[in-house]
Amino acid sequence: MEKYLAIYINDHLGGSTTGLELAKRAARNNRGDPEFGPALERIASEIEHDRDGLKRIMSRLGIGEDRIKETIGWAMEKAARLKPNGELLKFSPLSRLVEIEGLLSGVSGKHSLWKVLLDVQDAYPELDGAALAELEQRAEDQRARLYELRGAAARIAFMP
Repeated sequence: MEKYLAIYINDHLGGSTTGLELAKRAARNNRGDPEFGPALERIASEIEHDRDGLKRIMSRLGIGEDRIKETIGWAMEKAARLKPNGELLKFSPLSRLVEIEGLLSGVSGKHSLWKVLLDVQDAYPELDGAALAELEQRAEDQRARLYELRGAAARIAFMP
């Protein structure tokens, strides 16, 4: 069973690499925008902190990092930049919406990870239930903030 846990956690580490790169890009693309900039900067910082927390959990469980999955996660975020956004070479209101929706997907996956680890914590004394509950709550809070940002981004992108 530990073999499967290691695979599962490394899958999430790869996803967190994608999510962190996306969060940094979204924050950078919205720097200077009073509505989106600070909110996305905060989320990017929290995602980085959560990713560090995942690495600490892996270390406590004796799970090594799968560099291939991390590299694939990094490359996936770079490839996603090629998605058409209605502009040839620049950021558009659609770009913001798509980035926020991508962050929502990633944060939802992270939320699921924390819930799963809470569900199996009794089998792994190395897991800190209180820390996992805090991570799960932060992911829930991030989702709520991203839903609000998504609505604002949609209004900007699609309403005259």
